[in-house]
Amino acid sequence: MQDIADFTGDSLGLSIQARDTRADIIVFCGVRFMAETAKVISPHKKVLLPRQEAGCPMADMIDREALLRLKEKHPEAKVLCYVNTSAEVKAECDLCCTSANAPLVVEKGLQGAREIIFVPDKYLGSYVVRKTGRRLVLWDGYCPVHVKILPQHIEKAKREHPQAEVLAHPECRSEALELADQVLSTEGMCRYVAHASGEEFIVATEVGILHRLRKENPRKRFYSAFEGAICEDMKLTTLKDVLQALEEEKYEITLPEEVIEKASRSIERMLQLR
Repeated sequence: MQDIADFTGDSLGLSIQARDTRADIIVFCGVRFMAETAKVISPHKKVLLPRQEAGCPMADMIDREALLRLKEKHPEAKVLCYVNTSAEVKAECDLCCTSANAPLVVEKGLQGAREIIFVPDKYLGSYVVRKTGRRLVLWDGYCPVHVKILPQHIEKAKREHPQAEVLAHPECRSEALELADQVLSTEGMCRYVAHASGEEFIVATEVGILHRLRKENPRKRFYSAFEGAICEDMKLTTLKDVLQALEEEKYEITLPEEVIEKASRSIERMLQLR
């Protein structure tokens, strides 16, 4: 799937590519929240999700109604949501963030906030707390794939590859991040290894990134911290599904105009931060 794609990247990066391309039809080979984000920032384009059932368990851990109840308990709080959320959730938030820029968004975009709600990933939220020193009201959500990566997996990989640097995604458990040399988003990992002097890397994130890392850096070696870190939803889309989507233009993502308008504000506010 990666080999036939026009663009590969993280969810927000792909949505920006979708916005900037001249194509009127976007086939998003990912999961629903990604396709919804593309629709939010490209409302006049037709966005297709070849497998309608491809969801994100973490994104599904928070919905609009649950967030509204949480906001009622913290009426003075500003709300920050991870990009791994539905468009309806983004529409109820003040700001959106990625795993790469979450600390920056808290420090610059929410500098004057007395209280900050962060949804849905408690592990990314805990990482932001450590990086910024700010207190956050954390939702009890997590990525089922990243929490499978345990400290013992990383320790075993380090014993097997003592010269390798450990790169970990901030969705990992806090105790796993403590063993990492670098804590990076998926795009951050790709940028880092391209310029790193080292030749071996242990990668603590979903295993699908290894194909891209090896393809872009053929002289370097990459090892999965845990080969069981597989997102089944991200693997659902097949070449046949893409062909059918292109031929029939089916499984279009549609969102209410109000949701698009409100969700786009939280994303645009984030994009304005540097």
